[in-house]
Amino acid sequence: MISKPRSPRKGWLRGGIALGLVLLAVALWSGWVERYPQKERQLRVELQEQLEVHLPAVMQPPEERYGVFPQLVHDRDDGINSDIDSGIDGGTQRRLFRILLVHGLDEPGGIWADLLPALAAAGFDIWEFRYPNDQAIDHSTDLLEFSWSEIPADLPWVLIGHSMGGLVIRDFVTRYRHPVMGPDTETMLEGASVGAVILAGTPNHGSDWARLRVLLELRDQWAAARQSGFSPLAGLQDGTGAAKIDLQPGSAFLTDLNARPWPPAVPVRIIGGVLMASTPALGDGVVAPESLVLEGAPPPVMVTASHRGMLARLFQSDEEPPAIPVIMGLLEEWENSE
Repeated sequence: MISKPRSPRKGWLRGGIALGLVLLAVALWSGWVERYPQKERQLRVELQEQLEVHLPAVMQPPEERYGVFPQLVHDRDDGINSDIDSGIDGGTQRRLFRILLVHGLDEPGGIWADLLPALAAAGFDIWEFRYPNDQAIDHSTDLLEFSWSEIPADLPWVLIGHSMGGLVIRDFVTRYRHPVMGPDTETMLEGASVGAVILAGTPNHGSDWARLRVLLELRDQWAAARQSGFSPLAGLQDGTGAAKIDLQPGSAFLTDLNARPWPPAVPVRIIGGVLMASTPALGDGVVAPESLVLEGAPPPVMVTASHRGMLARLFQSDEEPPAIPVIMGLLEEWENSE
């Protein structure tokens, strides 16, 4: 029996119907999440919790991936470097602060590559906080609170956050370490004090670019695959995307965070970027100038740079990122005032 050949038209029709159904599903989902962002956030948080219960082997990252880690520590007796394998030469000048660096959303690594040598040459002890940067921001703050006892408490710390990392810092300072209102003041976290805070490119009032988080996730996973090989489930260890909802203007997280007063005893400075001086409204391409402003802080110091370019060179031949001398100047100012 000779089978009748398939009609090319029917194949195209089936493909068109399938594509149409996919696009319809995407449109319905997009419309629902725009209308109910907190419900989407709850679903994403619950998904992460269920994955941790049912796929513990996949969701449990290596111990060296998340937490607080020393990048360069000086021997306080003789001023030389300890045996931390940072690959960075440190200066011998004694300092009154230690530094903790907090990265932003879907950071593939390298954001501190230009700031680290400058801090080291000035003699600062440098630590870094790494966290699952796709999870709800308050969960990342909870991890910092859990890790706080691991850092030395003999000197105050300057916390430097890039982008969303600044929101983690603000949440930590006002909810855990130096709260100035509410019941949390009765259970203030013990340990090292926060001497000052620097926020670089932090969207204190949100960023509409958070809706395009999937593009950052692809960049993040591409960088991770180049380092340790591709794993289709490895990205789940960074969270299930609740952070992008927290970052949207008017989110419940930002509303709550911005309602908390900043502790007057902790100086905070803000650095922002503008792509072009002629069009300041564009900001750094991710964060608008009006989103940088924080009640209780001086006006932002604006530099001509992109969101990432304010701290990190795109090419090795580029000039020093413009936020770095601002940061070093602030550190000197605070130390001289002690």
